[in-house]
Amino acid sequence: MEKWFNVGKIVNTHGIRGEVRVISKTDFPEQRYKVGNTLYLFMPGSNKPIELTVKTHRTHKNFNLLTFEGLENINEVEKFRDGILKVPESQLGNLDKDEYYYHEIIGCLVATTSGEEIGKVTEILSPGANDVWVIKSPAGKEILIPYIEDVVKKVDVKEKVILIEPMEGLLP
Repeated sequence: MEKWFNVGKIVNTHGIRGEVRVISKTDFPEQRYKVGNTLYLFMPGSNKPIELTVKTHRTHKNFNLLTFEGLENINEVEKFRDGILKVPESQLGNLDKDEYYYHEIIGCLVATTSGEEIGKVTEILSPGANDVWVIKSPAGKEILIPYIEDVVKKVDVKEKVILIEPMEGLLP
């Protein structure tokens, strides 16, 4: 069974020439939206993807604007609104050492190097210089951990365990 990974959501059309406005959910927009690349569109309520080939890509404000081969006007792409663009697991590239896909980190158990269990990663935020991992404690509190070398000491995605050395004031 093929696993699928979100790369963006079509939120609207842009202009009348078949361009769609995408809120990107990928760390690799230049790869995913490259001209000639194949993306798979999943519409709400359907589990059968629509195969689309990227014809053009540009950025405008906080959006990625895409057109697809064979779809030349607004009427042909309007129905794609609210669709999720995905790629199959086979299209995921290899990452460098100390780089991870979001799906590998979310769900990992976080503990301190001294063995104190903090909770599980539920979300990843990308506010700027570094990612911030949102951890839900067993008590239900949200704890924010910066993904930086000084704090994150070991990531084991196979065992789904992350070891951190919290800075002073980081943990409640």
